[in-house]
Amino acid sequence: MMLMLAFSSLLLQASMQAPSNTGGIAPGPWAGEHIVVVVSERGANVEFDCAHGQITDSITLDRSGDFDVNGTFTPEHGGPVGRDENVPPVAVRYSGHVDRDTMSLAVTRDKESLGAFVLTRGSRPNLRKCR
Repeated sequence: MMLMLAFSSLLLQASMQAPSNTGGIAPGPWAGEHIVVVVSERGANVEFDCAHGQITDSITLDRSGDFDVNGTFTPEHGGPVGRDENVPPVAVRYSGHVDRDTMSLAVTRDKESLGAFVLTRGSRPNLRKCR
């Protein structure tokens, strides 16, 4: 009986110390310098200074708080947009780490970095849209 109690106590302590980051990223806006990511249960919309992107799959964190998902990136430009102008999105990876209300995010196309960002949940973005 004592052995059972001791073992149960150890299991309880271990479960309380285990990382609890598994699951999804908290929904709502996450923002930082030059970026805002609006997370939903189904993915996220991403707004950059002169581009936008989309994540169409749920963003799931592993036990360490890391994520790595497919998405799109569509460059924008200043000045008028032509009526027949159509810039196709390119496939990218959105990967990073979440620790409470802070997210580090890297955006890559193939092996090329399109940017690294630090975002805070619920903060206001600092975007400078190209005009």
